[in-house]
Amino acid sequence: MKQTMQVHGNLEGVRDSLIETLRALYDYEVDEDAFLPRELMQTLSRLTAQMNREIALYITRDGEVVDVSVGTDRDVELRDYRLRRNAERLSCVRCVHTHPNGDGHLSDVDLSALRSFRYDAMVAVGCRDGEPTFVQAAFLGEKGSVLMDDPCRWYRVPEAEWLRQVEESDRIVGWEEPEVKSGRERAVLMGIESEESLAELARLAETAGAEVVASYLQKRDKPDTGLFIGRGRADELSRQCQALEADVCIFDEELTGIQVRNLEDLLRVKVVDRTTLILDIFAQRASSAEGKLQVELAQLQYQSTRLIGQGLVLSRLAGGIGTRGPGESKLEMNRRRIRERMTELRRRLEAVEKQRAIRRKSRERNEIPVVALVGYTNAGKSTLLNRMTGSDVYVQDQLFATLDAVSRRLETAEHTPYLLVDTVGFIRKLPHALVSAFRSTLEEAALADVLLIVSDGASEEMLRQHETVEQVLSDLGATEQPRIEVINKCDLGQAVPAIPGAVMVSAKTGEGLDELAGRIAAEIQQTFAPVTFFLPFSQYGVLSQIRPLGRVVSEDYTDEGTELTIMLSAEDRDRLVSRYGTDILKK
Repeated sequence: MKQTMQVHGNLEGVRDSLIETLRALYDYEVDEDAFLPRELMQTLSRLTAQMNREIALYITRDGEVVDVSVGTDRDVELRDYRLRRNAERLSCVRCVHTHPNGDGHLSDVDLSALRSFRYDAMVAVGCRDGEPTFVQAAFLGEKGSVLMDDPCRWYRVPEAEWLRQVEESDRIVGWEEPEVKSGRERAVLMGIESEESLAELARLAETAGAEVVASYLQKRDKPDTGLFIGRGRADELSRQCQALEADVCIFDEELTGIQVRNLEDLLRVKVVDRTTLILDIFAQRASSAEGKLQVELAQLQYQSTRLIGQGLVLSRLAGGIGTRGPGESKLEMNRRRIRERMTELRRRLEAVEKQRAIRRKSRERNEIPVVALVGYTNAGKSTLLNRMTGSDVYVQDQLFATLDAVSRRLETAEHTPYLLVDTVGFIRKLPHALVSAFRSTLEEAALADVLLIVSDGASEEMLRQHETVEQVLSDLGATEQPRIEVINKCDLGQAVPAIPGAVMVSAKTGEGLDELAGRIAAEIQQTFAPVTFFLPFSQYGVLSQIRPLGRVVSEDYTDEGTELTIMLSAEDRDRLVSRYGTDILKK
């Protein structure tokens, strides 16, 4: 059963004589009617004191020691030993390990390992000054439950009772119906900024389909270059991830490729940063051909700067017979393939953007004003669009439910047509790759005639979110257009506007929408208004210059000339009057 006599784990700085003493533990045999002999506890305690490190032994039901491992003063890596093929049954091995601080209590990490590795028993022996103090044992029960008593004095270990418990656990564990798992990844969150930012990260994780089991905050002035959070906190986070049986650890900042690799080596779970998480959500949400192209381009842009060598995997040469030189390393091949794919995506996106530009020019020729809904993600922009237009755009209480720009035609009370455009929501720390890839979509906001800035009135972070929206609009160059501030969800949030001049609405109940429609009409009227020209037959040629500038409302012919009413911008009206005089306007 023992394949080697090697002592595993952290042996740095340990004397050769101590390593030999540890190796001799492989020769120790525990009687079948003994659970944990006092002599063995005393030996382990003495060695623990000499090294100030935890020691773990793995003992079979036959009393054979199959592994010896050494850890640090705070933990030891617990190993997976199974003597049965059926992974649902007990492993037939009990794990005994020491605690140098004298505490005989089992930790959450210990109990997590008991469930994961299906040990016969998990035992902790507290050690102080080379002597054992208290001992605690835990066993598996029905449906993954854990059975354990309070720690007992080391010389009062109930050996017969604990052996019977192993038999009882073996009788029931693994025979019950297996639990149906939800399939959702268990996520632990880690941040260095604020609790509010972590709360938003939790919403992002849930939107991506993960189950958030814990979140931790470590206030730091700047991230650690190697591990982002520092070695001590990373070690503690590793134990927390193991205790919570986490599948992924999500960081609330953008990590470098080196940081991701170092953290995954230490935490032993998948590591994801905020940017990768947002990109994953965008990939799930993208439905249109353009949206899918934009998301893939953003993902490749982000990955291209984070390709790093991973041992031999990305550094082995691809040369051989019939090739010149050593060939490309796998790392170089991956970079080249990404560059080629990004070039292809940009070419296809340019074609899509040309089509968008043609549609935009058509709107400009017809002088149809554009009103863009912009705001923080999940502020209720799509719900507001549906309420105002009677549409059925996809709406869900989740972040980034809308990725593609959606437009619907409306009219003011004065029958002035305009387009209401829904845009992708903004968020703090919006990845630069996404801003670049979605620039054509975000330009709907930059080129709009009027901006409807929608804020979530039910959020405690509304003002901070509004600052983020202002910053993104500034980055896009959308700073000159008329703006209408809208506070949505007034049925759930505040009754008094926290933003001066804002219209309080509820897209759910319809409250305040009449006032909002009036404000939109007033803003459009300032930019586009009906202008009536009267042109005698002698100036008939001027009509060909006026008609393309806007939407013709009416055109009547009289004995004296032509009367033309057209929706026109103030700029075009003033230019015509400056060129032909005020006589062309109907008195």
